[in-house]
Amino acid sequence: MNAVTPDRAAEGGTTGRTATPRHYLMCAPTHFTVSYAINPWMEPSKPVDTALAVVQWERLRALYERLGHRVDLIEPVAGLPDMVYAANGATVVDGKVLGARFRNAERAAEGPAYLDWFRAAGYTAVHDPEQVNEGEGDFLLTDSFILAGQGFRTSPEAHAEAQKFFGRPVIGLELVDPAYYHLDTALSVLAGDEVMYYPEAFSADSRAVLERLFPYALLATAEDASVLGLNAVSDGRHVVLPQAATQLAEQLSARGFEPLGVDLSELLKGGGSVKCCTLTLRE
Repeated sequence: MNAVTPDRAAEGGTTGRTATPRHYLMCAPTHFTVSYAINPWMEPSKPVDTALAVVQWERLRALYERLGHRVDLIEPVAGLPDMVYAANGATVVDGKVLGARFRNAERAAEGPAYLDWFRAAGYTAVHDPEQVNEGEGDFLLTDSFILAGQGFRTSPEAHAEAQKFFGRPVIGLELVDPAYYHLDTALSVLAGDEVMYYPEAFSADSRAVLERLFPYALLATAEDASVLGLNAVSDGRHVVLPQAATQLAEQLSARGFEPLGVDLSELLKGGGSVKCCTLTLRE
């Protein structure tokens, strides 16, 4: 891995960064509500404005399209309110699709729904998972590795399944704070092998691994992590993240990135934000 130092990363400001067109899959929050609690963010007693959630989600989709990215849509299914969190639906690397198998019964039907979409879209290398994994919620791709979360949702056995299917090295990382129950709530890939993460979300052993692999990583404050500021999407130059993560935005700017804050406050009530709504399709 070629480490990128902060000085090298910031050199030239945003002109030193290059955006790469991406292909995303998203699902409208047509049926979004919080009727059960499977993570600490979810409070069924707290009102949810579904119409506002749709408006906020539409703004995110429109932003991606303005940035030159392609966005495909999967039809939302009634009775699956968390289907809006498309990142959990699968992991796609080199055109190969590893389906999701959810730990919680409330989300179990999402896995087959997403795999049906991929098959209908013409994907042929599609793997029905044997082990519990929650898609890109716990599998994040850098140039050198697949970083894989465990501790709350995805099982360690799923890491071996992913490594065999994708043929890429998988690095297991243990999450220890239930507020950061998926890897994509505690870590984000920015470009190549550059990442940003919240150290306190990880076990001591996993922090040591992250420090060794990514010595120049951008570290988030507790304040920014607590608004899911790390649940972000980067195209190599633009970093779309929750607008409340102001310190993180300043750090990204200093590294030469262009942070773009968005408001997904309604979807935060389900424990998700920008990345959760965005599944990357890597052909």
